[in-house]
Amino acid sequence: MLKVVILTVQKWGNSLAVRIPSAVARSAHFHVGTPVELAVQDGNVIVSPAGERKLTLEDRLAMFDPEKHGGEVMPSGCIGLEKF
Repeated sequence: MLKVVILTVQKWGNSLAVRIPSAVARSAHFHVGTPVELAVQDGNVIVSPAGERKLTLEDRLAMFDPEKHGGEVMPSGCIGLEKF
């Protein structure tokens, strides 16, 4: 479904900027840190995702599943001189 929103181009430092509304960002699967590609085609500006975004530590921890990953990093017993 095509979402159309009328926005105003604003000055941001020496550049121009348009804010992407949250509903449009969700629909495009854009998140903070998502790399994007900006292109101009026939006078239209096209913003597209440019690969996978870098995951933050918070993102990685949210994806961690102790059941899937076994919980312990090294569940084996003591090895060598580790016994006291």
